[in-house]
Amino acid sequence: MSGPRLLSQRIAEGDGIAIIAQIDTVEAARAAEQHGAKGVALQRPLDGIRDATSLPLLWLGHGAPADADALALRPSDVEADLRLETVVEVRDADELEEALERLDPGIFLLVGRVDDELDPLDAVLELLADVPAGKLAIARCDASTRDDVLTLERAGVDAVLVLAGRVADLVGHAPVDV
Repeated sequence: MSGPRLLSQRIAEGDGIAIIAQIDTVEAARAAEQHGAKGVALQRPLDGIRDATSLPLLWLGHGAPADADALALRPSDVEADLRLETVVEVRDADELEEALERLDPGIFLLVGRVDDELDPLDAVLELLADVPAGKLAIARCDASTRDDVLTLERAGVDAVLVLAGRVADLVGHAPVDV
């Protein structure tokens, strides 16, 4: 299964919030796809990943992306592979502003950091308020229940990054045949 796979297209298609599974094995990618994930996220190269799933691959790791369709980077990163879809990771309002000024990306990865005032889910929701209309938003926070996922969906988040083993519990419908 080769060729480009657009993460933005998979997130935007269908109803509701998309689930992106953070995986560390080829088997986890297959299971995530069977359970209804719309994409997989990698932090290290995995042999055979491209053939194991038809889902778009989001590279979260350091260095050159391995077999990726999309690349997560920080606003301060200037080295980006322009052949890949760019997902800009932001952790606070300053980074969001910098990303909009320097890069104007189509997809944001909103990272819910733990601080004394907000829990990670609330931090994502606070960042979401400043994401312009027409941009896709992926939440990276501890969405551990279906209620957390629904809260993000109601707020306007387009996708949520979760651990691969949680996909079936968080998708909210029966697994699809692939």
